[in-house]
Amino acid sequence: MIFQKEWTQEEVVAQNEVKKNIPEAVKMLSYYDQFLFHPSDIPFQSFQDVPQVFTQFRKACEKNAKIFPALPIPRAMPKENRLHQDTPIPSLEDLELEIPEAEPRSAFPFLGGETEALKRLDHYFWKTGKLAYYKKTRNGLVGIDYSSKFSPWLANGSISARTIYHEVKRFEREVKKNQDTYWLVFELIWRDYFKYVSLKYGNAIFKIGGILEKNYAWKNDPRHFQAWTEGSTFESFVNANMIELARTGWMSNRGRQNVASYWAKELEQDWRIGAAYFEAMLIDYDVHSNWGNWMYNSGVGNDPRDRKFNIKRQADMYDSNGRFQKQWLQETLF
Repeated sequence: MIFQKEWTQEEVVAQNEVKKNIPEAVKMLSYYDQFLFHPSDIPFQSFQDVPQVFTQFRKACEKNAKIFPALPIPRAMPKENRLHQDTPIPSLEDLELEIPEAEPRSAFPFLGGETEALKRLDHYFWKTGKLAYYKKTRNGLVGIDYSSKFSPWLANGSISARTIYHEVKRFEREVKKNQDTYWLVFELIWRDYFKYVSLKYGNAIFKIGGILEKNYAWKNDPRHFQAWTEGSTFESFVNANMIELARTGWMSNRGRQNVASYWAKELEQDWRIGAAYFEAMLIDYDVHSNWGNWMYNSGVGNDPRDRKFNIKRQADMYDSNGRFQKQWLQETLF
């Protein structure tokens, strides 16, 4: 059995619990295989040498690290060689789990699994050519094609960063190469960077002071948490994004940055509570990206500027006609 090597605490515990229930006859092999730049090939002597600033990491890797080819999809093992025959896959009903109703407003109305991931790749790159406009549209809020939406499949291993990268390169050869195509690779490098940050700092990414060990006077007010999670704050742009998350398990990149900044910088609430809520809600939850981004937006991570978002200005810039807010706040008479 081959599986991804994990290193963050809860993921390692879960992995070890699964391993306990695997028959001894099964050989288990784990590898670092969730990266764009493999750990054996990054231009740093150890994880401790990973730079504190993303730009330094990106430039060093782009210049000195290669990206390995994606492995071909394996063929099914002949039935006579299988340890277990015809193992049934339980349905949600078998597991006594509720099947959620589809949300027609969702910007992510897709299904799980590798087949669906590859269909999305084909749609976004080849059927629509949206990759050629990625940087221009990636801060959108409404619709299924303003961004690639690969993150849920990346998070659960249905598609690899290397598969996406090499398909970008093919698109650049056969269709167009521009800042938009590069920017999708840029975002994959960000994803890698947060993984290396967690390899470098370990459990510090979950601590209140973050990797900078900053001592802020964080608060913990249940009333603010209730208003933030149910979308009843004084900021309609925050509310719309939080309602979208609650109803669909999805939120745009622009939305995530704004609601995180509002929680940590405006309300000055313990940033870990917000990160934990995202962990519980997001369909594309990735431990490294989630906690890395929350540290970044809360002033305890890798942002040297320690910025704070002007929520109203952000709403004016990215939802100037109010379409996104009206879509999600119609029940609250926005």
